[in-house]
Amino acid sequence: MSTDQSPGPLALVGSGEYLPQMAEIEGSLIAGRPPRYVQIATAAVPDGEPTVERWHNLGIAQAERLGVEPVILDVKHRDDADSADIAKLVEGAGLIYLSGGHPGFLAETLRDTVVWAAIVEAWRNGAALAGCSAGAMAFSAWVPSLRHPREGGTRGLGLLHHVRVIPHFDAFVSRIPDMMTRFLLPHDPAITVLGVDEETALVGGPSEWVVKGKSSAWRLTDSGREQLVSGTTVTTPV
Repeated sequence: MSTDQSPGPLALVGSGEYLPQMAEIEGSLIAGRPPRYVQIATAAVPDGEPTVERWHNLGIAQAERLGVEPVILDVKHRDDADSADIAKLVEGAGLIYLSGGHPGFLAETLRDTVVWAAIVEAWRNGAALAGCSAGAMAFSAWVPSLRHPREGGTRGLGLLHHVRVIPHFDAFVSRIPDMMTRFLLPHDPAITVLGVDEETALVGGPSEWVVKGKSSAWRLTDSGREQLVSGTTVTTPV
């Protein structure tokens, strides 16, 4: 790709990466771009090799549905993330996708590495970049712990300093009272907190997004939450 291109679209996905029902969204991200679908299941590494392989297989199957080439980045630890050979696989990507699992592990593995630098460069030169669940959370400057929100979190990848994402939002709030989401709200008013329902995505960015998929996104503030149904455009001031 030439270096004079604008950044590609971003996608913050609540759940459903690589599933048939999300093929339309993934297909729209890679449409008009090189048919090279780069997939990174690093967030699943703490769950064991069978889980990682499952994500790899799902990603390959989705690429086949879309008629594009699947490219697996097998990044399990920081040594892998600092491998020039692995980073080179990002070149020529039309879509790069960070799938779900453990957002803190993902951020700590990729942050300030050669592979992450290659991903950001590819996005800045026009590739689409998506994160689902843990992947979407890790794009932020800070990754809170959803299981233990009072205990803080870890520094994120820093791509979206102005946005914080709560994935699986419809399932999350059905299990945890709304009061608990308050622990996930930052004190900085410049940060927009967005919940994204399952099989739903916010696409666009970094300051203007469109809700796509079967359900809704939500803007969270100290005074409550605002529902953003599919098709809604939402702005997140940078």
